[in-house]
Amino acid sequence: MGEKQGRCIGLVGGLGPGATVHYYQALLRAHASRGIRPDIVIVHADVGQVLGRVGQGDLDGLAAYLSDFIARLEKAGAEFAAIPAITPHICMPLLRPLSRLPLISIVDVVRSDLVRRGLRRVALFGTRFTVESDMFGQLADFDIVRPRADAAEAIYRVYAELVAAGVGNEAQAETVRDIATRLIARDSVEAIVVAGTELALIVDEGRAGYPIVDCARLHVEALADYAIDAPGIPP
Repeated sequence: MGEKQGRCIGLVGGLGPGATVHYYQALLRAHASRGIRPDIVIVHADVGQVLGRVGQGDLDGLAAYLSDFIARLEKAGAEFAAIPAITPHICMPLLRPLSRLPLISIVDVVRSDLVRRGLRRVALFGTRFTVESDMFGQLADFDIVRPRADAAEAIYRVYAELVAAGVGNEAQAETVRDIATRLIARDSVEAIVVAGTELALIVDEGRAGYPIVDCARLHVEALADYAIDAPGIPP
């Protein structure tokens, strides 16, 4: 076949299931476009336990919980790991020292893309915690515009529906599109950061109709690049 074997990727899935399926399918396409054979292992974490620990502020407990899954990925042959969900990344500084595998952070990837594209004024669409914390304060160098309360609640509602169902529909996409276009026009927002992996089920660069930063796509591309050519362990 002439294809090169990619390094084994480990995913902590289930946060939620729809995003895990999206990542798996997108990773297969990304490997194929690079001419490499995919090698992927997935474990299933519980979204309720993760969000419960986040809500309680138990970041040490969250890091310990996730590290157990990463250890299982290592035993299954994974050479590096990623979490296809943004909210759990709040504990990344605590999780990295517990992991024997390199961890590819979606927040690091997104921040690098914002710098590369010269974007300064953006809005975050995702879970309540991700949006209200400005992605855990890790985008402090950027001007973050928040949706108004009613619009934010509509986004949170759509996100919860996507997590529960694992699939989306055009009505949900139109709700998000309407909020995004009004926010861009009213507040001179340069792009919408799709900072909820489940939103990738209804929002992508081809269908959005407005400028976005597709966090899930950027993360998938970074994982595929790392699978074929690891330039060094990410920071």
